[in-house]
Amino acid sequence: MTDVAVPRADAPGTPSATARLLAGAAGRIDAPDVVLALSRDGVRTVHTGGSAEPGPVPRERLHHELGSASKPYAGLLLARLVAQGRVRYEDRAADLLAPGLPVHPAVRRITLRQLLTHTSGLPGLPADFYPQAVPRWSTDPYGNYPADRVVRAFLRARPRHRPGTRWHYSNFAVSVLGHTLAAATGTPWEVLLHQQVLAPLGLGATLLRPGPDGTDATGHRRDGTPLPALDTGGFTAAGALRATPLDLLTFLEAHLGGGGPRDPSLAAALTEVVRPLLRRGWRHAHTHTLTWFHHPSPYGPVLFHAGATLGQQAFLGFRPGTGLAVAATATRRVHRKDTFVATAYELLTETP
Repeated sequence: MTDVAVPRADAPGTPSATARLLAGAAGRIDAPDVVLALSRDGVRTVHTGGSAEPGPVPRERLHHELGSASKPYAGLLLARLVAQGRVRYEDRAADLLAPGLPVHPAVRRITLRQLLTHTSGLPGLPADFYPQAVPRWSTDPYGNYPADRVVRAFLRARPRHRPGTRWHYSNFAVSVLGHTLAAATGTPWEVLLHQQVLAPLGLGATLLRPGPDGTDATGHRRDGTPLPALDTGGFTAAGALRATPLDLLTFLEAHLGGGGPRDPSLAAALTEVVRPLLRRGWRHAHTHTLTWFHHPSPYGPVLFHAGATLGQQAFLGFRPGTGLAVAATATRRVHRKDTFVATAYELLTETP
């Protein structure tokens, strides 16, 4: 099924041409459910498909697990709290989480900015995460590792590198950021994210836990076996969000200036998170903002983030200079010959 928002002449860049482009791209993705959604200056085109029969709720209105594509929401929250003067990027996480508690000197130096930008020196996951997770790796690796255990693991950690010196992707670090912001504001993470990001942007179909029966997309293993909803345990800030593809477009459009007037602190945060901030990799070829991967394209810089859970994938991206946004979801676990991210990235970088 293809849903084109506004009919126009059949020329490059018009909804009818975009609909064919999305349909062709969806054909390259092997998953029970696929949604490709594109917004150009606020005009939306959505294609849904996949190998499974569609259910009573349209795929674009189901809540899809975002996995690590949740992190830009955490980044926008931090940027808004900074703009409000409630925290600073250079605040030390340990001082906010456990003031006065003895910790390793390197842990004491870790700042909120470093947690978000993967420069804290922390590993991807705590060392003691794996023994409890491996027996349930394909079903529920995170559920038995709650928030208090994440915080304790951070406070007794020994960073692999001096904070601020190396980039190493870390679900652990972003999860610690979430618990730190909750402690600093005296507000539970779910409430804080809703108050500061979801409600102001009108993201009523973006949730931190499964929705009512029949409203969530079902993930699948590589062999097509259905999976239950993911429980992220104490790693909420790093990957717990689930959203409809339509809400994903609304979130991306906000970064492109859509949605009308906003609170000054939210406007400042949306500006801050798109600003190139650091470089990494061979010859520092890879650029990042506070929360987005930042690449060049033939049509100007693109900002994006992908995510995967046990049985679902998501991709979010936008081009600030051209008003283009791409949101994509699929309900099958990543596999070796998977084309999902490459296809979504191509839509973002090569669509005129």
